[in-house]
Amino acid sequence: MKIKFFWSLAILCLLLAACGGNTQPTLSTSQPSAASPTEPTTQPGSSPTAQPELVNIRLPLGYIPNIQFAPLYVALDKGYYRQAGISVVFDYAQETDGLALVGAGELQFSIASGEQIPLARAQGLPVVYVMAWYQQYPVSVVSLVSEGILTPQDLAGKKIGLPGLYGANYVGLNALLYSVGLRESDVSLDSIGYTQVESLVAGRDQAVSVYTANEPLQLRARGYAVNELRVADYVQMASNGLITNERTIAENPSLVRSMVQATLRGLQDTINDPEEAFQISKRYVENLAQADETVQKQILATSIRLWKGNRLGYSDPAAWQNMQDVLLNMGWLKAPLDLSLAFSNKFLP
Repeated sequence: MKIKFFWSLAILCLLLAACGGNTQPTLSTSQPSAASPTEPTTQPGSSPTAQPELVNIRLPLGYIPNIQFAPLYVALDKGYYRQAGISVVFDYAQETDGLALVGAGELQFSIASGEQIPLARAQGLPVVYVMAWYQQYPVSVVSLVSEGILTPQDLAGKKIGLPGLYGANYVGLNALLYSVGLRESDVSLDSIGYTQVESLVAGRDQAVSVYTANEPLQLRARGYAVNELRVADYVQMASNGLITNERTIAENPSLVRSMVQATLRGLQDTINDPEEAFQISKRYVENLAQADETVQKQILATSIRLWKGNRLGYSDPAAWQNMQDVLLNMGWLKAPLDLSLAFSNKFLP
């Protein structure tokens, strides 16, 4: 799942806007008609049946419609959010930074990558991570077999391509190096945008930092033999999950609990029945029905392996400590934070 890290300017703009009024931002969405609340119905000669009022939630996802959002589609399609008293609309707008909006109190929830939480809190944003969607950090470093890169130590002296010096690809690569005592200065980094597959195949880079459920599958589908170093095999770090803010937790903890538990129902159903989840996702992801079904199902299967855990939604304190250590080593954090304020497991079933 590709969630960008450009939010410092967004934070400033939001805080300034907050001083000027309470106008809600306009966000673009793409949603099946099933997402709209059902109107109350009446029978001839009967009184209208009162419907409980739903809480409207706009949920930024940080990426385009994709099979990797299957648990959310399942939770919406099966009515789990509605049963929890929530009407959810997914926001795919790339220019909108969900984390900044949640931190500024403009929205109640967003999907965010683990490294963003301590960085946001260090800037004064009161965001709280309340449900671990991914139990494994979804970044890998891949190389062609001919390069002979079999362990993280083999990356020393290599030219490594990545989208840029930001985001999960960059943090994951640093975590992999950090896990074996290497530093960023021990490798040569090449900012190439999201062209990792092309750059690796063309020989521009000896290895590339990628999303585990994306580029490695593309490369193998094209017939390339690759070695893959998964960050999660070497260090456990807080990954993608659901966030809210301290105000929502204080004022409406039942809403947080309902949102978390409805989402987890969709996650559990997706793990239990990937085929059903795939068919449901066709209603939410344009052109999924026309895409290479084998590859798309491989993406879903790989994602499920990243989501699974002994307790769905659980945040491991050690994973948060590892994340903080990596960010401190990178210089992105200047001082340790009180991590107990950054995440919570109290809203899990």
